[in-house]
Amino acid sequence: MIQKFADWLVYDIFGLKDTTPIGEAVNFFLYDSIKILVLLFFISLIMGIINAYFPIERLRNYLTSRKLYGLQYFFAALFGAITPFCSCSSIPLFIGFVKGGIPLGVTFAYLITSPLVNEVAVAMFIGTFGLRITAIYVISGILLGMAGGFVLGKMKLEPYLSGWVQQIQHSSAESDKWETGNTPFIKRLPKIIHEAWNIVRGVLLYILIGIGIGALMHGYVPEGFFEQYMATDNWFAVPLSVILAVPMYANAAGIVPVIEVFVAKGIPIGTAISFMMAVVGLSLPEATLLKKVMTWRLICIFFGLITLFIIFLGYLFNAVL
Repeated sequence: MIQKFADWLVYDIFGLKDTTPIGEAVNFFLYDSIKILVLLFFISLIMGIINAYFPIERLRNYLTSRKLYGLQYFFAALFGAITPFCSCSSIPLFIGFVKGGIPLGVTFAYLITSPLVNEVAVAMFIGTFGLRITAIYVISGILLGMAGGFVLGKMKLEPYLSGWVQQIQHSSAESDKWETGNTPFIKRLPKIIHEAWNIVRGVLLYILIGIGIGALMHGYVPEGFFEQYMATDNWFAVPLSVILAVPMYANAAGIVPVIEVFVAKGIPIGTAISFMMAVVGLSLPEATLLKKVMTWRLICIFFGLITLFIIFLGYLFNAVL
């Protein structure tokens, strides 16, 4: 429905053509802005209800228990793999996890994996590259989320969350004290809706700026621009492809056809997949949205670590595939 509305508004009402860069950019901006804002509000609403009725302290204790032996990172990465979100769409749930007090490393495991692996991309991957390469990609995406979440969790980066998030966490902790489980839902609902709207309002500007950057990249980056830098067989093709991919913004399903073209034109499969991982897992729009949630120092640590992991996987894929 959102896509149909964006198409109607841009192409029928505004009179823009879907074959022009401005038409593609405006359509992309409207569609993603509405989608992410609606998603953010409803996820915040759901997390508010969960926080009000679910024993979140018990979940926090469970996820920080040593008895799990690191499986909490696997569970978070697996949950990321089955949620069909792009990098920017994953951020609302990331905010909900942080607000609920879920350990930061576990939350990062979800944030890393969610855009990399989803059922649509997996189906397209199977049809394009076969079962073997698809299985390797899915497993590596989940392992990347687990490893990244584990390392980031061990770095104790909570002080580098933004003051806005820390205030939300404090407000959430305080709200647990003013109500008991006997309070009727209908009386809690107005406060839950108000808190959800405050979260949307707090990140609105960052969402619009981030999606605006993505829309410009989506509409105006010329076709074939990246291929000339990735096609040559040299040692720095993998890191260069990852660096070139960061300004881009697309979901996994949208980038798979591009990767198919890359491989058909002779680009090594590992280089192409590392480009795809960087496009869907790291992007300037994502960094802009994360700025409301994290300090620049934490964003740089997050991007730097995942970039190194993706480069390593690119070399590994080229060696074994």
